[in-house]
Amino acid sequence: MKNRRLYRLSLSGLKKLFAADFPEIVNMALSSAGDEDFKKKLLEYVITYSKADLKQREHFSLLIDNDGKNIFELSTGENMRVNTISVFRRVLRGELVGDGYVDLLLDLYYQFRFLQNTGISVVPVDTEKRWMSRWSSGLDENVMQIRAENKERIMHLLVRKIENRYSENARYRFSEKMEYNEKLGLVKEWWRDFRFHLSMAVKSPSELNRFLDFSLSEETLDILNKAQRKGMPFFVTPYYLSLLDVSGNHYDDKAIRSYVLYSEKLVETYGRIRAWEREDIVQEGKPNAAGWFVPDGHNIHRRYPDVAIFIPDSIGRSCGGLCASCQRMYDFQNKRLNFEFESLKPKETWDKKLRKLMKYFEEDTQIRDVLITGGDALMSQNKTLRNILDAVYKMAKRKKEANLTRSEGEKFAELQRVRLGSRLLAYLPMRIGDELIAILSEFRKKASEIGVTQFVIQTHFQSPLEITPEAEQAINKILATGWIITNQLVFTVAASRRGHTAQLRRKLNQLGVICYYTFTVKGFDENYTVFTPNSRSLQEQYEEKQWGMMTAEQQTELYTLINGGNVTAKSIRQFMRKYRLPFLATDRNVLNLPGIGKSMTFVTIGITADGRRILRFEHDRGRSHSPIIDKMGDVYIVENKSIRAYLRQLEDMGENPDNYRSIWFYTQGVTESRFKGYEYPEFDFRVTEHFSNLDAC
Repeated sequence: MKNRRLYRLSLSGLKKLFAADFPEIVNMALSSAGDEDFKKKLLEYVITYSKADLKQREHFSLLIDNDGKNIFELSTGENMRVNTISVFRRVLRGELVGDGYVDLLLDLYYQFRFLQNTGISVVPVDTEKRWMSRWSSGLDENVMQIRAENKERIMHLLVRKIENRYSENARYRFSEKMEYNEKLGLVKEWWRDFRFHLSMAVKSPSELNRFLDFSLSEETLDILNKAQRKGMPFFVTPYYLSLLDVSGNHYDDKAIRSYVLYSEKLVETYGRIRAWEREDIVQEGKPNAAGWFVPDGHNIHRRYPDVAIFIPDSIGRSCGGLCASCQRMYDFQNKRLNFEFESLKPKETWDKKLRKLMKYFEEDTQIRDVLITGGDALMSQNKTLRNILDAVYKMAKRKKEANLTRSEGEKFAELQRVRLGSRLLAYLPMRIGDELIAILSEFRKKASEIGVTQFVIQTHFQSPLEITPEAEQAINKILATGWIITNQLVFTVAASRRGHTAQLRRKLNQLGVICYYTFTVKGFDENYTVFTPNSRSLQEQYEEKQWGMMTAEQQTELYTLINGGNVTAKSIRQFMRKYRLPFLATDRNVLNLPGIGKSMTFVTIGITADGRRILRFEHDRGRSHSPIIDKMGDVYIVENKSIRAYLRQLEDMGENPDNYRSIWFYTQGVTESRFKGYEYPEFDFRVTEHFSNLDAC
C-alpha cells in the first residue's frame, strides 16, 4: 500500500492493517495478561525475528525498556511518563479509541516494517538532480523578470506612501512642486539605499496585503491582525517583499513566504514563549544554564568554553526583518530586541560598558572565538560597528601581550576567530556598501597582524530564491576583503522538501559561500507549523547530502583554499568541477539542545500517544563543552510534531509523500564530524587548563 494512502487511514483502518500484516503482534496484545506480559512477548518476537539486524532489535528494546519510565523533558522543564508500548497494547485491544492515536499507531507500524529492513538507500544521482532542479534561484531569468515587475508595482506604492507621510524631518520626502514621474525617479534612486528600505518597511497586516497586491487570504489576514493586536512586531522591507510571487503561479516561494507570514500557532503562543536557549537567561551573580558567569545585561551569551556571543547595545539589536521561526522570538516578545531604531542607538554610557565587556573577554582563559550578532551585527551603523571591531582588536592585542609574561601551560587562549552574524545578505544586500567593506578590510588587516586567522560573515539564506543579483554583488564584495561567508539554514517544513537544501548548497557554493549548519527548528509550540522532525534531517543527510561528501584529502585542499584568504566564487566552482561535486557538504545537520550545545546523536526511546517521538540525546563529544554536561544526566527532547502530521503538511504543499517513505526508519542519529575548515588552528603554546568565569559547583 502506498505511503500516501497509509497516513490517511483512520484508527480502525490501521488496526485492520496491523491484523493483516502483523497478526502475531495483535494476538499478543489481545491475549496478554497485562503490560509487562505484552512487553515480554513483544521483546521475544523482536529478538527472534530472523531478518532483523542488531540495530533494529536494539531500537525496539529501547521502546520496550523505556516504557513506564519517568523522564525529565529538557525543553519544557517538565517531568513526563513514557507509555509507548502500554498505550499501543490498549489501542490494539480496543480500550483506547479515537483518531488521536493514529499517529502513534502508524509510526509503530513502520517500525515493525523496519524489522524487514526496507526503505533506506542513497537516492540515485539522477533523482537528486531532478529534485534539485525543481527549485528556482533568484538568478534565473524568469524569476528576475517577475521580480522586476514586482519592484515596479511596489515603487508606485512607495510614491503614495511617501506622499502621505507628514514628518518634515523625514529623510525621504518629496518637494511640493514635484511631478509624479520625478517622484518615481527619486524612489528608483532611493531603492539602492538600504536605509530607504528600513524607513519604508511594512509594519501592519493591511499594508502588507497592499504591497503583496491584495493576494493574502482572509484566513491569513485574520491571523496577522490577531498578531498585531497582541503587539507582535511586523517588519518587512520593500526589497524582500519584491521577492515574493504574488500570483502564486511562477515559482514556489513557500520557504521564504513562511518567514514573512506568521502561523496561527505562533500568534497564539506569543506572549507565553519560553527561551529555548536556556543559557541566554542571565541573572546577575548566578551562572547560566551552561554553568558560565556572564555580565548582566544580555550582552554576552555563552555555552562553550572557547566561544561567546556578543550582542551590542546598538541598532544591531534589531534585524532587517522578523523571521517567523527566529530562535530569539523570546527576546522580541520581551522587548530586548525590536525595530525602534532611534531608541536602539548607542547611549553615552555604551563606550564605558563596551570596555567592561571587552575586559570579560580579555580576562577569560579559554575564549578564542567571538561571534558579534544580535539581532543582526550589520544592522549597527558603520561608526558603531567600527568602534566595536576596534574594541575587539585592542582587547585581543592586550590579551596577546599579557601572554608574554605568562608561563607555558598558564597562557590564556588568544583570539583566533571573529564572526559577524547577519541575515542582511538575504534580507537587505544593499547594506554591503563601500564604507562597510572598508571597515571589514581594515579590521582584517590589523587583526591578522596579532594572530587572528579566521574572519567570517555568518549569514542565513533560507532558499535559493533569496540569492538575487543584489545578493551576489554583496557576496562578491565581502569575499574580496578576505573574509569568508558561511551559511546557516533553518530546516523548516518548506525548506525540508526533497532537493531544496541540496539546491541551496549548490547555488551558494557557486557564489563562493560555504555552508555551516542545517538547524532543526526549535520545537516549542510557537514553531509547530514550521518544525521538521529530526528523522527528516537524518534522511536528508544520509540520502541526499551524501552526493556532496568529500574525502579527507579533498577537505584538506578546501581548507587550504578557505584559510588562504582567497576564496572566490570562481575558486569554489573550479574545486567543485575538479572533483565533480554538485555541492559541498560542509554543513552539519544538528539540533541546538537547550543550554548544552549542538548535537544529532540520539536514539528514539518512545513515542507519545499523539505520535511525537521522544528522543534521548548525547552531547557532541567532538568539541569542548562546559563541565555542566557531565552533571546533567540524560537529555530528553520530545518533538513537537508527529511524522504523519509532517507528511500531511508536505502533501498540502504539493509534495508526493511516497518520495519520503523512508523517513519512518530514521530512529537514531550520530552527529557528523566538523568540516576541517571550521576547526580552530593549533596554538604554538600550551593554554592553561583552568576555566575562568565558570561555576565550580
